[in-house]
Amino acid sequence: MPGPKVGRHRWVIVALLFAATAINYVDRQMIGLLKPTLQAEFGWTETVYADIVFWFQLAYAVGYVAFGNVVDRIGARLGYAIAFIIWTGAHMLHAAAASVAGFAGVRFLLGIGESGNFPAGLKAVTEWFPKRERALATGIFNAGANVGAIITPLVVPALTLAYGWRGAFVITGAVSLIWLVAWLALYRRPRESRRLSAAELAYIESDPADPAARVPWSRLLGRRETWAFAAGKFLTDPIWWMFLFWLPDFLVKRHGLDLKTFGPPLVVIYVVSDLGSIVGGWISSRLIQRGWTINAARKVTMLGCALAVTPIFFAQWVDNLWVAVAIISLATAAHQAWSANLYTLPSDMFPRKAVGSVIGIGGTAGAIGGMIFSLYIGQVLERIGTYSLIFIVAGSVYLIALGIIQLLAPKLDDAARD
Repeated sequence: MPGPKVGRHRWVIVALLFAATAINYVDRQMIGLLKPTLQAEFGWTETVYADIVFWFQLAYAVGYVAFGNVVDRIGARLGYAIAFIIWTGAHMLHAAAASVAGFAGVRFLLGIGESGNFPAGLKAVTEWFPKRERALATGIFNAGANVGAIITPLVVPALTLAYGWRGAFVITGAVSLIWLVAWLALYRRPRESRRLSAAELAYIESDPADPAARVPWSRLLGRRETWAFAAGKFLTDPIWWMFLFWLPDFLVKRHGLDLKTFGPPLVVIYVVSDLGSIVGGWISSRLIQRGWTINAARKVTMLGCALAVTPIFFAQWVDNLWVAVAIISLATAAHQAWSANLYTLPSDMFPRKAVGSVIGIGGTAGAIGGMIFSLYIGQVLERIGTYSLIFIVAGSVYLIALGIIQLLAPKLDDAARD
């Protein structure tokens, strides 16, 4: 790992965050992978499926802002554990669902639990890393999302064919409980950790001291920087939701794949996405190390990401499967690189005591955007039957989001610390 040779225990923390995020995305993506199977069994229309996704996102919106505040109050260790227990229990309860209302209910509970993943994870990164390494650390643990998305099409079809879709939910949930044991055993705040050297602790705490007092919500909501982050999440999070919940369906409808054959294309897409997450965090961190300001490094990197998404316009009209996979892979990698930098903005602009709350506000905005976009997708597929209009939106919103971020937060460096 880059950085001074002062110890590496902070990267063990990133490994735990990476693993939790992978589990988180296996659990949330499974319904998208099983959409054709569940539609065939239960007779769901496109709008019914969109409604089920909507309930997950509604809960995610509510839970995200709540968990941001909770994590700021009780810390990353306990906050993450609570979130994990809720979402894993909800994931396993999918096996008992037998109606639209049942699926909507367990998806709602899953959304509540899963909403704690990023507020807690980013709080942990803020506690364990100085600013110059946070984008890289965030990119690495955010890459767990893509590993989860890779694992899902490799493992879930086999489990479904062997044990049925209900068994697949139970087995994946039970195995993931190993992470909870490891988290509770290993995670402490840096000053409470016995595994941390004095040199590494000094390196982690090398940034200027933050104000000790918590920042009230009334103050956060009055800052343009809060809304810059929230706008970025509102506009671009829905695109990632679309990939997670509808990409298998796109491959089935546009290229004739099924549960047995869409695994390899999905694996390629999410492997490339994984690289995008890490590279996106590395680029801005590297630029900062070379003397760029945080403001310039983050925004130039995000501009490159926004431009790299635009070829998704043409994915619907490409007949060759692997050319379509290449276009989608570029878009998903660019999204993850964008996300690694976007998630770092609150820690660039706000004191540590406020980071969880700002991330919660932004995450709620992203989930609300996802709810709106999900209903739009359901209507488009029900009435038009193609993804062309959906991909046009997907290719446009990143540049719009970056423009709004620049307008509201023209200088990131300590912008909201006064």
